[in-house]
Order: sequence, then C-alpha cells, then structure tokens
Amino acid sequence: MSIMDNVFRVIPEVVTPKEKPSLTSKLKWTLLILVVFFVLGMIPIYGLSASAQIGLEHIQYLLASKIGTIISVGIGPIVVASIILQLLVGSKIINMDFSDPAQRAKFSSWQKLLAIILSFFEGFIYVKMGLLAPEPGMFFWVLLQVAVGSIILLYLDEVVKNYGFGSGISLFIAGGVASTILIRIFNPFTQGAGLSIGHAAINFASADGLLWSFFHNIGTSGFLLSFVNNLLPIIFALVVFFIVVYFEGVHVNIPLTVGQRGAMGKYPVKFFYVSNMPVILAAALFANIHLLAQWIAKGTGVFSTIFSFIDKVVNPTRNVVLDVLNQAIGGGSEWSYILSSIGFALLYIVVLTAACVLFGVLWVQMAGQDSGSLANQLNKSGMYLPGFRRDPRVVKGVLDRYIPTITILGSIFVGLMAGFADITGAVGTGMGILLTVDILYRMYEELVREQAPQLLPMLGKFMAR
Repeated sequence: MSIMDNVFRVIPEVVTPKEKPSLTSKLKWTLLILVVFFVLGMIPIYGLSASAQIGLEHIQYLLASKIGTIISVGIGPIVVASIILQLLVGSKIINMDFSDPAQRAKFSSWQKLLAIILSFFEGFIYVKMGLLAPEPGMFFWVLLQVAVGSIILLYLDEVVKNYGFGSGISLFIAGGVASTILIRIFNPFTQGAGLSIGHAAINFASADGLLWSFFHNIGTSGFLLSFVNNLLPIIFALVVFFIVVYFEGVHVNIPLTVGQRGAMGKYPVKFFYVSNMPVILAAALFANIHLLAQWIAKGTGVFSTIFSFIDKVVNPTRNVVLDVLNQAIGGGSEWSYILSSIGFALLYIVVLTAACVLFGVLWVQMAGQDSGSLANQLNKSGMYLPGFRRDPRVVKGVLDRYIPTITILGSIFVGLMAGFADITGAVGTGMGILLTVDILYRMYEELVREQAPQLLPMLGKFMAR
C-alpha cells in the first residue's frame, strides 16, 4: 500500500476545513449539494440510443441513480469500494488501525482510488449490457459521461462530509427516494414517452400523480378500484414507514463505566444493529442475478431455463397484492397468472429473508462488529462493565447475550419489511423506505453526537469511530 502513496498525491481531494463549520453553515452546504445532485439527475447522456433499456427502478433507489442521465451508475462505485475495503480490513487481509489518523487517511485514499476505477468498470457494464445503449461510434463517450458523473458524486460526498451535515451518500439516497415518492404521489404533469425531459403539460385530469389519478379514476373505474390502484400504494408505504420508525428506537442498553472516575454510561445495542446492510447486499445480489439472467436468456438450453426461474424468484412481480385485489373487484379471469405470481412473491420473501440473515451474520463478522471486536473497541475507549474486571472477555460474554440474537432478528425484520413493501406495490419500494428512515434517524443521532463530546468526552470519541 505504501507504493501507492505517490499515486494518492496526484488524486484531487476536498480540503478539510481549518475550523469546524457551524450548524448553519453545514445546513447551507448540505442544501446546496442536494440541489446539485438533483440537477445532475436532469442532465441526459449525449449519444444515447433510443433503444436503451430504462429499468431496474428498485436498484435506482439503492444507488441514488437515474438511468439515462450522467448519474446512471450513481453511488454504486463508492458503495462497492467501501464494502470491499471494509471486508478486507475486517477479515484482517489488510491490517489497518483506524485509531491512527494516518491509517484512516490512507484508507480513504484507497477507497477513493478504487471508486474511481469502479466508476469506469460499472459504466462499462451498464453500456455493454444494453441498459445504456449508445449510438454507433458513441460507446466511449457514453462510458466517459457515466464514469465522470459517478466521480462527481464521489467528490460531492467529500464536500458533504467536510462542510455539510451527515454523509453525501446518505443524503443522495434519502433525497432521491423522498423526491421520487413526492413526485409519484403529487405529480401534476402527464409525462411523454422517451428519455427527453420537456414532454410534459399540467393536466390534473390525467396527471401521473397517484393522488390526482385517484380523483380522476373514480368516475371511470369506480371508487373501489381507484382506491386500490392509487391510494393503497400510499397507505402501504405509510404503514411500512411508521413500523420502521418505531423499531428504529428499539434497543437494549448495556450499562458501562467510563474512565478512571467511573462515570456511568450506557451503550445501546439497537434492534437494527446491522442497519440495512443485509437487505442492501441481498438487493445487489438479486440485481446481478437479474442482469445475468437477461444475458443468458438470449440463448437456449437448460441454463437459460434455470436462470429464468431463479430470476422470477428473486425479482417477482412487485405489486402482487394490487393485482389480486384488481382481479377480485373487477372480476378478471387471469387467476392462473395471479396464483403463480402469489407463489413467486411468497417464495421471494422467504429467499430475501434467508439472504438477509446470511448477509447480516457475515457482515457482522467481516466488518468487525461482532461481540469480540466490539469488546476490544470498548476496552480501548476506556469503557468496562461496572462490578466486573476490566477484561474484554468479560464484556464479550455479556455482548454475546444480545448481539448474535439481535443480528438475526434485525436481519429477518428488514427482509420481511422490504419484501412486504415490494409485493404490495408501496410507493418508494421497501428498500427505499428502509434506507430513508434509517438515514434520517442517523442524521438525528448525529445531532445528538455533536453534543455528546462536551458531556462525555470518551464516549464521544468512541461514537465518532
């Protein structure tokens, strides 16, 4: 890694502020970067063919991307680079001490370099797979625009971290999901076909927004069908939102003694101990299976049949509940198709939940969040259990009562919530709602942490890691 120091020196970086920005300044910078992000999502790719496959909406939520614009790849390279390096460090393949500022800086440089490389690699995959089909002779230019768009997001993320509030990645995801939900509900325009922006006119009678469509369709399809197709997705989204908000606050407090004076404190082990990482990894895996299945489906044979079936399991119809209600109310005759969709939807929830549990357990071990690693971190921060010896093994024994169980239960919960929102057609998708709630809750916690170092310096130092 030391050989790459010369390479790191030529990579541009955002200068760290000499003084800590005020809260007002942070909010201004955060708002500015959010506006820039939305503007980037409106810049179409030059040289893109009309045959480009606009799809993978659920992945766009995850990656804060917008297919067809220069941020088509979104934050994908940044997230993948972070996951790869954290797994390498967590598994001790690369030894780094994050308590050393120099080591943390080197880790950030490696992450930035890997993200830049992955921006071109993932852009190449998108163009090659046909998601971004270029016009003849425009392959390189389309690839360059996509890669540059992702690199711009990389530096905007740095600006938010240094001068703004929270994380740029989180800001882009939450902003993208929130704007999509608002547009999906309240959009007063009727959009034209194609990639171009501008084929729109205000027409409340035939607007794309679910709320306007509800009132318009009452006179044509009746109140009940209009309610099912336009208001139920909003209601399902609200149900998932409030359930997740409630469980965000569920945690177990482990009493701790801090420092030589024995100041009492608490370490909260949250129900969402692994956050949304299990469902993010599961969604990324399912998306890759979908792309692979599309590629293999162009041929024939047993592999094409197998992957087609797997693709139906991990990427089922995402509004099965609405389809069933439409058939029941409208008296449709496509029950064989509906029953098949229900079967795949239930199987999808089972597979998604199992994948979330697997990824949750693996992530805790590989990312150094297991009981043993956490006990060592608490010990280095001068924290120990009151009434026990200052031995990490004692703390580990207590943490073992909670962390393995909470890891599994939390992973099952996020899998079930994401699957439920997907098959009910909830606005924003289960992944989008889970991510947005988690991000907003963590922003709130960051406000609390800004005051924690003043009240409990050692606890603040640990929480900042």
